[in-house]
Amino acid sequence: MEKLAQHNREKFVDLLSERLAFERATIELYDSVLTKMRRLRDPVSIRLIAPLEDFREHEKEHTRWLEEVLRQLGATGNERTGLTELAWRESSGIERAIRNDEEAIHLVHALLSAELVDNAGWELLLELADEADDEFARREFLKRLHEEKEHLFELRRAMLSVARKEILGSLGGHAGM
Repeated sequence: MEKLAQHNREKFVDLLSERLAFERATIELYDSVLTKMRRLRDPVSIRLIAPLEDFREHEKEHTRWLEEVLRQLGATGNERTGLTELAWRESSGIERAIRNDEEAIHLVHALLSAELVDNAGWELLLELADEADDEFARREFLKRLHEEKEHLFELRRAMLSVARKEILGSLGGHAGM
C-alpha cells in the first residue's frame, strides 16, 4: 500500500474510505434482503439465503481489512469525505428500494446494483495499484475483486432464476443459486 500512498496519501485514504463506507452499507443491504428473503419462503428465496449470507461475510471481511489498512495509513476509518458521503448517498438509494419492497426480483435487482458499484470500486483500486507498480496492493485488491466478481456472477444467475420463475412460471432447467 505504501507505493500507492506515496503518490497522494490524502486522496488514497479518501478512496479507501469510500470503499469502506460502501462495504459497510452493503452489509446492511444484505442484512435487509436476508430478513425479507427468509419471510418470503418461496423456493428461489430459500435457495438464495446461504449464498447471500456468504457474500455478507465477504463484505464483513472486506470491511475489517479496509479498517486495518486505513489505520496503518494513519486514518481512523471513520473519516467523512466527499467520496464517503457519495457512497452513503448512493447506497441509501438502494437501501430505500429494498426497504420499500417485498418482491424477490426487486430485492435481487437491488443487490445486483450494489454489487456493480462494489465491483467498479475494487477494479479502480486494482488499476491504480497496477499503475503505481504496488504488487502488495495489487494482490490484496485482486483477492477482494475476485470475491466481488463471484457475488456479481451469482447475483446475475439469481436474477435469471427469479425472472424465470416470475415470467415463465417455473424454475426451468437452471435454477441458479
